[in-house]
Amino acid sequence: MNIQEMVKGMSAEERKAFMEELNKQEQQEQIDRRDAYETLRKQFVLEVKDNATSLVEAVKLFRDWLDGEVKTFRDVMREYGHLRKDEQMSFTLVEGDFKLEVRSNKVKGFDERADVAAERLMEYLKTYISGSAKGADDPMYQLAMSLLERNRQGDLDYKSISKLYELEDRFDEEYKAIMELFRESNVVQTTAINYYFHQRDENNVWHRVEPSFCRL
Repeated sequence: MNIQEMVKGMSAEERKAFMEELNKQEQQEQIDRRDAYETLRKQFVLEVKDNATSLVEAVKLFRDWLDGEVKTFRDVMREYGHLRKDEQMSFTLVEGDFKLEVRSNKVKGFDERADVAAERLMEYLKTYISGSAKGADDPMYQLAMSLLERNRQGDLDYKSISKLYELEDRFDEEYKAIMELFRESNVVQTTAINYYFHQRDENNVWHRVEPSFCRL
């Protein structure tokens, strides 16, 4: 029986009550669909989070393990005279169809004054957002804070701090003074170690193996 047949013969009050009931059912269906969607959404995001978190942790563990193993093997190479000089950090190992490259390079770092500058900048930014209509959502605040993130060794990134210099014309003299402190602290040379993996195909051509979404 369709709705037209159902309302036939109803009084005005009965029809009104009937329509109200239909509206309630429709509203409940909408609520149920929304609840189902939000449940699925939450489950999906949590599954992605769990997998991403475990993957990141596995990569960190692999990096820590590799750092230790490479250091130990470098000592073995040095003992057997397989390094051109004692302080050599870079080398390449090939076994079958797999190649490991260990590459070192000097990068600019910061001394203890950068920690003071970073603290001053965070306090400055907190004051800045207190007067901003957007608060913590202010894009300038978010950009500056993201550039203060430290690497896995707890060090500030030289390239990121250099980008902070480019924002000087957006802020006042206090910001410029903080940037000057960063510049004064940029006197340390550190060594960065990077690892590269290669796989040789059936045509004897080496291909870079990179654990990155961008390369999949």
